[in-house]
Amino acid sequence: MLNTLEVVTTVIVGLMVGVEFCVAFITNRILDALPEDSGQLGHAHGGRMLGALMPFWYIGSVVLSAIWAVAGWHHHGAVLVVIAAGLLILSVVMSILLLVPINNRNKTWTPDNRPADWKRQLHRWNRYHYVRVAVIIVAFTLLVAARS
Repeated sequence: MLNTLEVVTTVIVGLMVGVEFCVAFITNRILDALPEDSGQLGHAHGGRMLGALMPFWYIGSVVLSAIWAVAGWHHHGAVLVVIAAGLLILSVVMSILLLVPINNRNKTWTPDNRPADWKRQLHRWNRYHYVRVAVIIVAFTLLVAARS
């Protein structure tokens, strides 16, 4: 049973890392290269789509990691799982405090109502997102190492 939990948790966190990495280094660069208002409209649409899914994915990853840490406390790699769970909690806190407020504003913007500093706000979101991606990559790496 513990082995199944380890695999499921690692796969779910790994998929989340892949999606967030893609957003940071591929999707956002594509959107930023689009002409005129298209990029901001794409960011808004992506914010609505992923903004509805990611809370469940992030919280689910934390819960699964915490269950793994408790269930596997006396097994090899438990400390790594605890650290990974802590990093995933940090990513949730970062999301709530730094990224979600910007995303909530951006997903309602249109060319008619967006603020004058919309580009600066999207760049700030990107900077925070890069840090969050680094945090979840480290968490994923620790989960993989804990399975060894």
